[in-house]
Amino acid sequence: MTAKAVIIGAPRSGSGKTSVTIGLLRALARRGIAVRGAKSGPDYIDPGFHAAATGKDGVNLDSWAMPPGLLSALAGEAAGDSEAVIVESAMGLFDGIPAEPGRSGSAADLAQLFGLPVLVVLDVSGQSQTAAAIAKGFASYDPGVKIAGVILNRLGSERHRRLAGEAIEALGIPVVGAVMRDPTLSLPERHLGLVQAGEHDDIETHIDRLADVMERSIDIDRVLDLMAPFAPIGSDTSAALPPPGQRIALAQDEAFSFVYPHVARHWRKAGAEIVPFSPLADEAPDESCDVCWLPGGYPELHAGRLAAAQNFRSGMQAFAARKPVHGECGGFMALGEGLVDAEGQRHEMLGLLSHATSYAERKMNLGYRRARMKAASALGPSGSAVRGHEFHYSRVIDPGSDEPLAEIADGQGNALGVSGGRRGLVSGTFFHAIARDG
Repeated sequence: MTAKAVIIGAPRSGSGKTSVTIGLLRALARRGIAVRGAKSGPDYIDPGFHAAATGKDGVNLDSWAMPPGLLSALAGEAAGDSEAVIVESAMGLFDGIPAEPGRSGSAADLAQLFGLPVLVVLDVSGQSQTAAAIAKGFASYDPGVKIAGVILNRLGSERHRRLAGEAIEALGIPVVGAVMRDPTLSLPERHLGLVQAGEHDDIETHIDRLADVMERSIDIDRVLDLMAPFAPIGSDTSAALPPPGQRIALAQDEAFSFVYPHVARHWRKAGAEIVPFSPLADEAPDESCDVCWLPGGYPELHAGRLAAAQNFRSGMQAFAARKPVHGECGGFMALGEGLVDAEGQRHEMLGLLSHATSYAERKMNLGYRRARMKAASALGPSGSAVRGHEFHYSRVIDPGSDEPLAEIADGQGNALGVSGGRRGLVSGTFFHAIARDG
């Protein structure tokens, strides 16, 4: 099977990339095409929608957090069983951080590394011919990034489409789609961004509606013609996060669900078994597992239920007395002594670490992280380094007395101090690990 691929980019977040991508994925799947979605950067929510649209796991391709060999390995896996791959850009197409060439985290890095063309989604609400100036800027900004076409979004009328579209096509840039303004196409949001696919009340109906709109609005045959062959060369998975154990008890429910697809997939490929359990259903980790992992999620929305889950609490305490436990972001919050919800009510958490966190006293923390372990944990041995990402509004209101887990720096190497906590076999931190530093 020979795959072809294209990147869906835009000038900024909120341009409609996700709706266009999801609709195109389902529209191609309807044609019987084996299609898979990918996401540039560290977003772990959109791959869930990609999977819902196609029936195939999504994948993150993050040029800052992943060295080129791992990027090629993951891209090769995505292409290996697909006829088409659609890569959705995070933020704007060229948005990343100052870094060595090809390691900025932007989707433009992927366009250059894999030689993929880009379709730019332009939100033209409030403008018409000016859209051509934006398209021209995209086409000329970086000679190594090929802009193959434009999809106009949020058009108000046929006249609006004609004015914007003709101005862009006069530059020699094809307009392959024109989507009318329709607020019902947007996905619901919450404090960390989009609601996850599994939480959407009627995800199948919504995805089918997006596909209906894209089939009417986009020349899908033209899109297929503009795709480029996608056969990544080289593969090096040495930077992939190794499984923290042979049998991994993984918390999985509405409170704990932020697991990067590539991480769980690599654990399984390395021979590990993932045994899910639900803290919200008052389940404890399987005693036969040799490590427990509490991923990120929204524990602040379910703090009362977690506090009342006595079987979960006692099971976690018994497990942590004998075997390693690690928590990321929301999992880190649940490992602490207490969590204050948005209404200011404090809920007792597991108490396996001594810190306390609050969502009532919010402070946004966002950015890439390079972490060096101060001691051995489920993330790796002492002195090892990982790359990851942090995105949360909750904050530590009581640091507790535990030893810090890691020394961290931002994506440009600026020291940020220590992060997380460790006590005995328990560790946790606010950042999500993506790959080994390399």
